[in-house]
Amino acid sequence: MKFTSTRDPDREAGVSEALEAGLAPDGGLFVPTTLPRFDAGAFRPDISLPECAAQVLAPFFDGSVLAERLGTICGAALDLELPVNPLESIESLETAGRGAPAWMMELFHGPTAAFKDFAARFLARSLGALRSESSPPRTVLVATSGDTGAAVAAAFYRQPGFRVVILYPEGRVSGRQAHQLGAFGDNVQTFRVEGSFDDCQRLAKQALGDPRMVERHGLTSANSISIGRLLPQISYYALATVRVAASGPLDVIVPTGNLGNALACILARDMGFPIRRVYLATNANRTLPEYFAGADYRGRAGLRTLANAMDVGDPSNFERLAWFYRDTNPRDAGIHAESIEDDAIKSCIQREYERHGNIVCPHTACALELLSRLRADGHRQPTLVAATAHPAKFESVIEPIIGHQIPLPPALEELLQRPSHADPLAADLDVLERALAAGG
Repeated sequence: MKFTSTRDPDREAGVSEALEAGLAPDGGLFVPTTLPRFDAGAFRPDISLPECAAQVLAPFFDGSVLAERLGTICGAALDLELPVNPLESIESLETAGRGAPAWMMELFHGPTAAFKDFAARFLARSLGALRSESSPPRTVLVATSGDTGAAVAAAFYRQPGFRVVILYPEGRVSGRQAHQLGAFGDNVQTFRVEGSFDDCQRLAKQALGDPRMVERHGLTSANSISIGRLLPQISYYALATVRVAASGPLDVIVPTGNLGNALACILARDMGFPIRRVYLATNANRTLPEYFAGADYRGRAGLRTLANAMDVGDPSNFERLAWFYRDTNPRDAGIHAESIEDDAIKSCIQREYERHGNIVCPHTACALELLSRLRADGHRQPTLVAATAHPAKFESVIEPIIGHQIPLPPALEELLQRPSHADPLAADLDVLERALAAGG
């Protein structure tokens, strides 16, 4: 399997090179030149996620030095709890009649209580497997809107040969997210950037696109711009369709900001797994809803919302989406996007708790609110909702709404008991390079 840049189809790389580089040398994102096809019916109903991932990802790693180790990598990285539970608690479902089942896929049972644990662990294991004793040190540079940084830090924590540098927007992540980001130390350095997530993402892309900086600091990426983040996420959507195969093709609702997790779902569909339409639940950042409603794509500054991990105004993975549908039109690809405002997020959190006893994070609330609206409009398709983060990470938003404390999952509680530190950083490339040099 070969990979190419979204900006230069003549530039090809193997999967190992694409994983280690993070960003293509021309500033584009790596994409596979072809997509394999699968028959979901050929997968055992009781297949585990590591087994499913090893099968789904095998064609992408074919011919690489990692091919024989893929099963071991998946077993070590993806052996996380992944409940796919019936959703019987949404009010509009109760009046929808028969033939409208729904499920929630809980992606927040990893060490940092967010869906990004799956892919970050896979990437860390893969990059670790590519190292030799003579390999130079690598710096994993990651911009985060809240959850990515902690997942990457946990995945690479004390892994020999790797340093992690986290950029997060000061004051724009939850208190517990900020504490997580600064709680690792050792080979993890955290910076609180004066600006938005888009500023952090711009800095990371500028640094990764500068050959001199890449060479000097051994830079690679663990953001969703990395193909090593995108590929493993395909596997849990594939697995979900296998687990509920008897219900026929699924519609899937994915809370999204940078479009990585949602693109993985779209690719799972394009690889043959029984997914019909993909619904993107965004917050008040309307770049994607406006585009899929017919407007020209227009990136803009991200707005602050209660669903802060999705506060992205210019999603990086739109470039990949456009590449995959370069010969057609993404608007004709069975993708719908809808914006959920803060008031609706609050109402959904309150409704879920008061009527059904469920506590959901603001991002998952965006997806549930969209499902409720779809059902109210007569939508009857079997539907999967991706729940992307544990609600305890957003206690400052949720607890005033529900009126009591949210129990902490053990892994998150352990992180919050550690001391936490983050250094200030201006949103300037020269300042970032000096910080990288000082910390290296």
